[in-house]
Amino acid sequence: MPELPEVETVARSLAPLVGRRIVSAEFRCLRILRGGDPDQMAAQLAGRCIASIRRYGKFIVVGLKPEGYLTVHLGMTGRILLNGAPSKHTHAILTLDCGVLLYDDSRQFGRLQFSTSFPARVSRLGPEPLEIPFEDFAAALRRRKTRIKALLLNQNFLRGIGNIYADESLFRAGIHPLALAHRIRGDRARKLYESIGAVLREAIAAGGSSISDYVDAQGRQGFFQINHRVYQRTSEPCVNCGTPIRRTLVAQRSSHFCPRCQKR
Repeated sequence: MPELPEVETVARSLAPLVGRRIVSAEFRCLRILRGGDPDQMAAQLAGRCIASIRRYGKFIVVGLKPEGYLTVHLGMTGRILLNGAPSKHTHAILTLDCGVLLYDDSRQFGRLQFSTSFPARVSRLGPEPLEIPFEDFAAALRRRKTRIKALLLNQNFLRGIGNIYADESLFRAGIHPLALAHRIRGDRARKLYESIGAVLREAIAAGGSSISDYVDAQGRQGFFQINHRVYQRTSEPCVNCGTPIRRTLVAQRSSHFCPRCQKR
């Protein structure tokens, strides 16, 4: 599933659409729509102008004029493509006054939603990991007695981090995914905070990680996957010490770690 760096990359690649007008909309799959029927949603979007495009966690929120929001969650295989060619997996087509925007999704786990007010499910998310002050981050850790990997995946704790960047951040911080969050204090908390920021910024600069379906709106793949140090590297040698990377389950998700470098 696209995580913060991938969704940020997509949002940035859509930035040239600010100021464009939606001439018409067509929805070919009811499953991808949240809280509306295809004809109604098409009518609500037609004639509105794109005022802003921002990422909130793993969501892209398109602000519209004179009012309204188009919220997109890419799910596992969703793609937003600018001026692409429609395929059998194209489930939404937005014709603009200059260009066409397609939504493709082979597994149909993504969702599109129109709302007149800012979407509640986005406003309920936790703080932005690239903006939260360290003091707030450390205090939030102390209040949680859950495993740190599970906590990093909790979108009410921090928004946007998923399996890839939780694993990579914990490795850089030297913290085992099964470590208890409330015991991570002082310098260890600071190291984790800095590692999360560094990993996310580096991944954004690299255009995200293209492991399966992910591309940006121009169809370009990311290349941060070549810098993964533990994610999906089970049995490969640790880049720091040579110990084979291990895999375990935390919160029903695969977690990759070095048993020597990462401590509980």
